[in-house]
Amino acid sequence: MKNWAIFTIPSLLILLSNCSDTGSYSQPILYNHKKHIEEAGLTCFDCHSLVMTHQKASIPNIEYCQNCHKEPMTNSKEEEKLVRYISNKERIPWVQVHRLPDHAYFSHRRHVTLGKIACQECHGDVSEMTLPFSRPAVVLKMKFCIQCHEKKRVNTDCATCHR
Repeated sequence: MKNWAIFTIPSLLILLSNCSDTGSYSQPILYNHKKHIEEAGLTCFDCHSLVMTHQKASIPNIEYCQNCHKEPMTNSKEEEKLVRYISNKERIPWVQVHRLPDHAYFSHRRHVTLGKIACQECHGDVSEMTLPFSRPAVVLKMKFCIQCHEKKRVNTDCATCHR
C-alpha cells in the first residue's frame, strides 16, 4: 500500500500544478494596451484582426506592429525591443495566457460576431491595462461559460462546447 501512495501523491501534485490557471507568466515586451487605445486610437480588432472571422483571436506579432514601429517612435526600452524583433524579422515570443482545455471548443468568431459578446466580458478591462497579460483576467472554467450561456439564453448542451 505504501508504494501506491509514494507514486500517487507526487503524480497528483504534478497534475494539479499543470492544471492551474492562476499561474503568472512573464511577457517579452511590457506592452501597454491603454497607451495604444488612448493615444493611437486602436481597438481590439485593429491588432486582433482574426477575432471576427476565425476560431482563434490570434496574438498580434511583428506583421501588425511593423505598420507603426519599423522605426522607433519614442525612447522606450520596450519599443527598442520591439523594433529589434521587427528588424531581425523575429517573432515576438508572447506567452498565451488565456487557454481552454483541448476538449473544449470555443470560437471567437461565433461569440464576438454572432453573439455580440464584448471582449471585456472574458478578458477584463483591457483598455486600462498598462502591462501585458501575465495571467488570465477571468478564470475560464466551465462554470463561467455556463453562467454566461444561461444569462444569454443560449444552448448549454454538452456537445455545444465539448467535441
